[in-house]
Amino acid sequence: MSEIYHILNRGVDKRKIFLNKQDYFRFIHDLFEFNDESSVTNASYYFYSVDAKFDKEKNNNKTSRKLLVDIHAFCLMPNHYHLLVSPRTENGISKFMHKLDKGYSRYFNIKNQRKGALFEGRYKSILVSEESHFYHLPYYIHLNPLDIEFSEWRDGRLRNYKQALNFLDNYRWSSHLDYAGKKNFPSVTAREFLLDIFGSTEKYRESIEKWLKNLELEKLRDLILE
Repeated sequence: MSEIYHILNRGVDKRKIFLNKQDYFRFIHDLFEFNDESSVTNASYYFYSVDAKFDKEKNNNKTSRKLLVDIHAFCLMPNHYHLLVSPRTENGISKFMHKLDKGYSRYFNIKNQRKGALFEGRYKSILVSEESHFYHLPYYIHLNPLDIEFSEWRDGRLRNYKQALNFLDNYRWSSHLDYAGKKNFPSVTAREFLLDIFGSTEKYRESIEKWLKNLELEKLRDLILE
């Protein structure tokens, strides 16, 4: 396994970068489409997706592609995104991130008739170097949507962890559901490495419940990037 990096980028002035369901689908489409050494051939500005069609098309095209990175986990929030990635080629991360941020920004600006930078700058990244972080960081990334309804989780407090878990189970814009064994966007992520650490989708599910109960954020302070 090559080096793994936690990557984050957010909207300029913390503005929203996803305004509706179409934007989320578009970015997830870009996570797949731009992860290729070859030039992108299907990058129309408007992207409408039917779930089954999306995954069928991605699986049909997967074998012919040369990946720049392995995307181990992701989470999209209204004004930022998190990725957990490792390079497959030399400078794979920088090439992929250039294509991703530039491509999505162009789509967003044309769609919304705006000009200028969409993101606050170059993406932030940090090397995940300690073994324990491989275990905890994916949970942190997948728990980010709790900011929408359960913001107190960041202070180590949670009113009802079962309600929080139900909220995550209904939040589509991350890789949480695929790790929990519920098919969502399985073609986007390379999950084998982390599933070997978790043990199975069932054990991942058990562990994220434990994480919600204990909220061990202190162990990740140097990797959070917010």
